[in-house]
Amino acid sequence: MDKYKVILVDDEEEVIDVIKQKIAWDQLGFQVVGSATNGVKALELVEKTQPDVVITDIKMPYMDGLELSKRLNDDYRNIHIIIFTGFDEFEYAKEAVHLEVEEYMLKPINSQELTECLKRVKNSLDEEREEKLNVQKLENYFNDVLPILQTNLFVSLIEGRVDEGEYSKFVDSYKIDFRGPYYCCAIFHTSTHNVPENMEPLLLSMSVEREIKERIAERLNCREFIYLGNTVLIVELSSKEKMVEFTDICDKFCKWVNRVIGAVVTAGIGRMCDDILNINSSYEGAREAVSYRVLYGTNRAINIEEIAPNEQNMTIQSEDSKMHDLFKAIYLGNSKSIEDAVSREIEKLHKNANTVSQYNLVIMEMVGAFYRFCANNFMDFNDFLNGIDNPYENVPQMDENTLESWLIHCSLGVSGKLKSVRNSKSMSLVNDGKNIVRDRYMEPDLSLDKVCSLMGVSNSYFSSVFKKEVGKSFVTYLTDYRMEIAAGLIMDTNEKSYKIAEMVGYTDANYFSYVFKKKYGVSPSKYKNEKLGK
Repeated sequence: MDKYKVILVDDEEEVIDVIKQKIAWDQLGFQVVGSATNGVKALELVEKTQPDVVITDIKMPYMDGLELSKRLNDDYRNIHIIIFTGFDEFEYAKEAVHLEVEEYMLKPINSQELTECLKRVKNSLDEEREEKLNVQKLENYFNDVLPILQTNLFVSLIEGRVDEGEYSKFVDSYKIDFRGPYYCCAIFHTSTHNVPENMEPLLLSMSVEREIKERIAERLNCREFIYLGNTVLIVELSSKEKMVEFTDICDKFCKWVNRVIGAVVTAGIGRMCDDILNINSSYEGAREAVSYRVLYGTNRAINIEEIAPNEQNMTIQSEDSKMHDLFKAIYLGNSKSIEDAVSREIEKLHKNANTVSQYNLVIMEMVGAFYRFCANNFMDFNDFLNGIDNPYENVPQMDENTLESWLIHCSLGVSGKLKSVRNSKSMSLVNDGKNIVRDRYMEPDLSLDKVCSLMGVSNSYFSSVFKKEVGKSFVTYLTDYRMEIAAGLIMDTNEKSYKIAEMVGYTDANYFSYVFKKKYGVSPSKYKNEKLGK
């Protein structure tokens, strides 16, 4: 079993050396992985080594043992802390009790006492490890997350990212009982434009999803989940004839939910397949069927097999139809790449469409793909049509050159809008963060977590956007802002250093001085004199 990791923190390096030598670390089940001479360096070491135990002196420069313990309790709840203190600091050390410190000990260090203390800490660590490895609890946890695991597998299936070996491995582990012999995929699309009065679109979609689960999924052997804003069903069918029955069930549901709830729902049903690993082709067919609602109407089920019975091997079902290269180029915003990708799409169209019917359907699928792409990015493709009315009807009538020019124009328009939205959103987020710093820099608890919580965004997203737009991390920006304010206060007032520290959000004057010197190269007390040439 791996040994528990320990770091030692004391401003006297000889004390650290003595502790290392006096204790039989290996026999006790511990390993000293590093040491630090102050709390600031200790935090950096903790981040790097992720120790199980921190043994620290209570009095140190820049950041003392209690402040270090507080930081560890806030950010690393699993770390056990032992504090050393001198006899004259005993009362001060009692504060450690409130910081969930494991134990505190008097200096000079007694090796026997420390050994006994470490034995107690190890027992606690062993109990925690045993708790984490408790089989029954792990099984309960697995059962709790099982629906999420199943959904992830189903999403991977419809995306075509699961091979036979992976499926065989997961199907038993995830308790999935799909025996076929036939399967199909259905997509239920709820319109966000036709919403009953006083009803939010999202709430309407959730209401529809609940009814699908109760009225369809629980009656049939289905797997139901949400994907890209739509409700998706993977359905097991006992015979080919069941496909017609399933289509009728979906059609009746669409009409019922419109009558009772007022939702405008279209069910797209893909082609039947005899291998669950091919369900991605059925999913693509279901997407295509949903896009035909502009021709066949809403509040109904559209079975792709019924509206295109002789097009079993159409290009629109292939990987090429997804227009990955074109949409990637649109995301990236490179004009030359967009033009090249459009040209390749036109080439594929003429190469693979052997009949007029195939040609027209592939073009309509391309148009539908643009509508879906825009909708998924909160845009309306109708804004980029360049004067074309009813594109499903008019675009197939274009000659090759006109079609290519139109696709390039639409793609460039969508790409430009995406870039504008992204830039605007990013700058707005950055400015909001800067404004919070400007208004609340004096608050000691202002941090990245606090700012992200106030704005309702994740740390990872905000941090990446902020650094990209500003050129420095948010933490560095906050520190620099506070130091700039502090420098101004030093020059414009006669306040003491500890007062200025409080005014810019630092409760520890020593740590403030440390950060200030790191920024400006001199202590706060010397900064003014140097600036005035004294």
